[in-house]
Amino acid sequence: MTDVLILIAGFIVLTSGGEALVRGSVAVAQQLRISPLVIGLTLVGFGTSMPELATTIQAVLKGSPDVAFGNVIGSNISNILLILGFAALVLPIKCDPTAFRRDGTAFALSQVIMVSALLLGFIGRPVGALLLLCLFAYLFFTYWSESRIKIPAAQIHTHEGEVFGEETKTLGIPMGIFVTIAGIVATVFGARLIVTGATSIAAGFGVPEAVIGLTIVAIGTSLPELASAIMASAKGESELAFGNVIGSNIFNSLGILGTTALVQPLAVPERIIETDLWVMALVSVLLVLFAITSWGIDRREGIILLLGYAGYLGFLALTTLT
Repeated sequence: MTDVLILIAGFIVLTSGGEALVRGSVAVAQQLRISPLVIGLTLVGFGTSMPELATTIQAVLKGSPDVAFGNVIGSNISNILLILGFAALVLPIKCDPTAFRRDGTAFALSQVIMVSALLLGFIGRPVGALLLLCLFAYLFFTYWSESRIKIPAAQIHTHEGEVFGEETKTLGIPMGIFVTIAGIVATVFGARLIVTGATSIAAGFGVPEAVIGLTIVAIGTSLPELASAIMASAKGESELAFGNVIGSNIFNSLGILGTTALVQPLAVPERIIETDLWVMALVSVLLVLFAITSWGIDRREGIILLLGYAGYLGFLALTTLT
């Protein structure tokens, strides 16, 4: 029971810290006259992925690489099957063809790059640097293209920056810096609690740490994206929900894995290579197919995604028990 309470407390502190980090950094950026497009594309994107990043790095430093890889792979899977599935049930998700040709291509390439890196069996600092370079190249190209041509994706990123900017406009630079630092501290502390609780639960119940990372930790660190996606769909902004999932998976695959490898090179767990990596690849292909066949995800497809996630959890339970 104590380990469960530690885990829950970790999720609460982590989520609150990530929220404070985004709001504080956006407030500072706004005071420095940084454009809403840049804020939405970088600060909001990085900020919403901070829970996964902090948890993954804490897991590696604590000597739990299975939790680290499980968190990254599991977050990508839950983003597609769980988050988009729920969002599509609230309101069918629309996907702009022009925006998806760019972001969908970047998403597919990021998954191919990630799979290729993990199949090496060991992620060293050179590979980590390459992954981060790919992420920065994508961000630079996105900013360059959206600055030149006002495509719907640019409007989405600008809208994100404006929304957060409006909510934080009363914060000055000193308070914004304070909130940012407090958010970083809370995020790191929350991630430490999550890793401590998760590894203790795994040891206590005899469950592989990778399975804990793929399920409990991955779902917990994805809760902010889930809440944002459902709220966006409820407001009729389904394109925002779709774009956030695509962006989150790109950040997870390139940014989180790359940063973690720079901090601590590590071997890829055998279980991840044999099974869960290919599940992630399969659901990524499914997402692309759903998107391009009707330029969106309807409620029927949302149900399919949710059933797919239920089946995946059942598979994990079955393989764990046997």
